[in-house]
Amino acid sequence: MDQVMTWISDNQELILSYTVKFIVAIIILIVGKIVANSVAKLMGKGMEKRGTDKAVISFLGAIVRSVIFIAAVLMALSQVGVETTSFIAILGAAGLAIGLSLQGSLSNMASGVLIILFRPFKAGEYVDAGGVSGTVEEVNIFQTILKTPDNKVVFVPNAQITGSPITNYNREDTRRVDLLIGVSYDADLHKTKEVLESVLKAESRLLKDPAWNIQVHALNSSSVDFIVRPWVKSTDYWGVYWDLMREIKLALDKNDIGIPYPQMDVHLHKQD
Repeated sequence: MDQVMTWISDNQELILSYTVKFIVAIIILIVGKIVANSVAKLMGKGMEKRGTDKAVISFLGAIVRSVIFIAAVLMALSQVGVETTSFIAILGAAGLAIGLSLQGSLSNMASGVLIILFRPFKAGEYVDAGGVSGTVEEVNIFQTILKTPDNKVVFVPNAQITGSPITNYNREDTRRVDLLIGVSYDADLHKTKEVLESVLKAESRLLKDPAWNIQVHALNSSSVDFIVRPWVKSTDYWGVYWDLMREIKLALDKNDIGIPYPQMDVHLHKQD
């Protein structure tokens, strides 16, 4: 114990110097984090004023925060006497080893860059991407956040999105509603088509151009199938879809046009 006290007494200046450097290093880290968040926030506000997509803002903001904080870490290490040049070389070698073991994460990061560059979707659009359907909330460095219609938040790896087909339901202003209506073989086909057309004419949300299409599509084993294909604004799609299905059923019932359902005829033969 006496030796420790003697060493402390003989090295007071050295201890004080390293204590000050350590405190300064901590302050650098704290200030660096504050600066990183502030710069990312200011950049985000500036990009919002220019109408930049929210997904792009969140992605670039995450990159800016990471770069500034890494710079702050290097400055803090330099303050406490760590040779940053040697540290950067060691960090590079470690980064290579880590990169080989984290190929999936790097793939997600590269995919995030591709999503931002090519913009297959924007925040607020409803998409089917990576096997998940939902509204795009934001694009992060490693993952894209989607919100499903039943209000579940799904984090989808970016590589999974770029590695599979992406369906964007909101990119175009108009969509075609595809309905398949089956009627019985006893039904009058001309009358059935007139009934279907009357239902479409009564729906004010349908577009005149392109014109709708009603045709006999298939002769199935128990039904004659009609295709009914009107065009609507993308925002009206589901409302029109559900309303047309209801009104078509009511109109067919009103005109005594049967809608077949699966059934089986059983014939019994009595043997003497």
